[in-house]
Amino acid sequence: MGASLNEIKTKIASTAKTSQITGAMQMVSAAKLQKSEKFARTFQIYSEKVRKITTDLVSSDHGPSNNPMMIKREVKRTGYLVITSDRGLVGGYNSNILKSVLNIIKTKHSNESEYCILALGGTGADFFRARGIKIAYELRGLSDNPSFGEVNAIVREAVSQYQNEEFDELLVCYNHHVNSLTSEVRMEKMLPISFDNEETQVEKSYASFELEPDREAILNQLLPQYAESMIYGSIVDAKTAEHAAGMSAMRTATDNAKTVINDLTIQYNRVRQASITQEITEIVAGASALD
Repeated sequence: MGASLNEIKTKIASTAKTSQITGAMQMVSAAKLQKSEKFARTFQIYSEKVRKITTDLVSSDHGPSNNPMMIKREVKRTGYLVITSDRGLVGGYNSNILKSVLNIIKTKHSNESEYCILALGGTGADFFRARGIKIAYELRGLSDNPSFGEVNAIVREAVSQYQNEEFDELLVCYNHHVNSLTSEVRMEKMLPISFDNEETQVEKSYASFELEPDREAILNQLLPQYAESMIYGSIVDAKTAEHAAGMSAMRTATDNAKTVINDLTIQYNRVRQASITQEITEIVAGASALD
């Protein structure tokens, strides 16, 4: 009985230490999330301004653009830029996006020649390799709040492969940050660049620009940069969702550890009470035998 009590005490102590670790990790993730959300809001202001200017330049007021990044080609091959984390302990963050991408590949494509994978994050790259899917390009080891310089290689590679017609459309697959408890899987077509009817209603102040050099020359420089900024925005969004998932996972782990400690404490008290009762019973029986 004594050994059982010691075993329970050991479990309580180890679980308490685990709870302290997960609690600390939750606080770290919360701090990262706050910083990432602030950065994402700042970048959103920039991206909206770039989008307005780009929308004006490609609007019907100027006539249709012949820029190759806007021309829809026959889709013979699709590129998927899949954004995951480099490590675990983020709940269902990685599994949600990877299952979605795998499902669309199985549904939409009959063989590997019809698609290619660009993986940002070690979890995604390892996932596809384990299933025999080749990775056209991968990038690992991003910081918690990546700068454009860090992701520049994979972003430029994606745009370059599209321009070189290695694939005919690019889908960026990632988890969109809704709030600290919720994220949703998104698969956004970034290339070819297109604008819906609502977005082509531009303000008069933009329509009055006089362009030098001509519009096509500006678009040749602007559209690749625009596509890169939109892809980078998705990466920033995905990183924010990752921090939120990490915080939520560690909160759940901490709560579960506390529940286990409570259950073990109840079990310990019951075993201890049973041990005391047994000892009293033995004493009374011994005293009765002497009488």
